Amino acid sequence: MKLDAAAIADAALGLLDEVGLDGLTMRKVAAALNVQAPALYWHVKNKRELLDAMARAVFVAAVAGVEAPRKGETWQEWVIALAGRLRGAMLNYRDGAKVLAGTYISDEAMWRTVELTLRTFEDAGFSRTEAGGVFPIMLHYTVGFVIEEQSRTDTEYADANPYESDRLEQAIDADRYPRTAQLVTELFAADFDKEFDHGLRVILAGILATRSVPEPS
Repeated sequence: MKLDAAAIADAALGLLDEVGLDGLTMRKVAAALNVQAPALYWHVKNKRELLDAMARAVFVAAVAGVEAPRKGETWQEWVIALAGRLRGAMLNYRDGAKVLAGTYISDEAMWRTVELTLRTFEDAGFSRTEAGGVFPIMLHYTVGFVIEEQSRTDTEYADANPYESDRLEQAIDADRYPRTAQLVTELFAADFDKEFDHGLRVILAGILATRSVPEPS
C-alpha cells in the first residue's frame, strides 16, 4: 500500500472507534500501518496536519455526488439534505464531529460544495453577501450538534452516562426547578434526527426572515 496523507488519514479514522480522538497518537497510527512513526512525518508533520487530513476524508465522503437542487426542490430542502449528509459522515466515526471542529479542509470537494451553496442561495433571491454567510452557519450548527450528540452517547461513560433520563431526573430538584426538570428530561430523551431537523429548520427560517428584500423598481 502506498503511504501518503490519505492512507494515513484512513488508518487514523479506523482507530477512532477503539481509542477515540484523545487516545489517537501518531505511534498508534504507524502501528496500524505497520511502519515506524517517523515514516508518517514525511506526509503529515504533526497531529494537527493528521486531523486536517482526517477531516478532509470525512468531508469528501459526505459531499460525494452532491449536485445543485433538483427541479422542484426548495433551497431549504437542499440545505437540510446537505447538512444531513455531513452529519451522517461524522456519525460514522467515534468523535467524528471533533475531528472536523477547527480543522482546515483544502480540497476541490470543499470549494465545489461552497460554490453550489452560494449559487443555490443566490438563485433563491439572496444577495451574494447574504449567501456567503449561510454556509458557515450551516456547517457550524451541524458540527456543533454532532459534537453534542456524540457526547451524550459517549462510550467512555460506560454504565454511568449522566445523560440518561433517570440520572437527569435525580440530578435536578423538580420541586425547585420544575420547568428546567421538564425541559432537560424532554431534551435528552428527544429523537436526535427530529431534534437536528427542527434546529436546522429554525435556523433557515431565521436566515429567510433576515434576508434583505430589494425595493420594487
